[in-house]
Amino acid sequence: MKHEPSPAAGAAIGSSARTLDPGIGPAAVSSLAAFEGLLAERAVPMGMVSQSDAHRLRERHVLDCLRAVVAVREGDRLALDLGSGAGLPGLVVAIARPTLTVHLIESRRARAAFLELAIDHLKVPNATVLASRVEDVVESADLCLARAFAPLSAAWEAAERLLRPGGRLVYFAGTGMGDADVPERVARVQVVEPVLASSGPLIIMTR
Repeated sequence: MKHEPSPAAGAAIGSSARTLDPGIGPAAVSSLAAFEGLLAERAVPMGMVSQSDAHRLRERHVLDCLRAVVAVREGDRLALDLGSGAGLPGLVVAIARPTLTVHLIESRRARAAFLELAIDHLKVPNATVLASRVEDVVESADLCLARAFAPLSAAWEAAERLLRPGGRLVYFAGTGMGDADVPERVARVQVVEPVLASSGPLIIMTR
């Protein structure tokens, strides 16, 4: 059975979500609120999300991940979440963009099992778990997502072979990231400044 958020939780997350993604629908808002509850009930006790973040899951994780939708274009069909962990950001993006197929790549068995449970409970048919190492994946994707996955240069190295020409890596950067950190062989770099107090910029790199 799908985890049902309280009306108050749904209303609270909905207001913030619409600020980041004005087109987000009520079904997606409800699923995001349910995902927040699932993170609190399962991911935090399992050590997939830090205990210190338990009181700020909404801004620090759910809303922070929702920022990635700015990189999704109308014609995009496939996104790969590199080292998905608890589904951050891939499951959030899948909820917000139901026409986009999102593969959640996670090699750790317990985390892959959590992702399967989350997809089932939240009813997210466009999300799929790939219980594999990123190095073993063979895809041609429009987007790669990297949050708490690897330093920027290593994330680009992993993503570059998976992206079609014109495909983009959406990298969640720390607050100290500078232009000197951007690797070579990147056709275009866009830096999206943070809109949440707890976030660093998004760096969107085009192959």
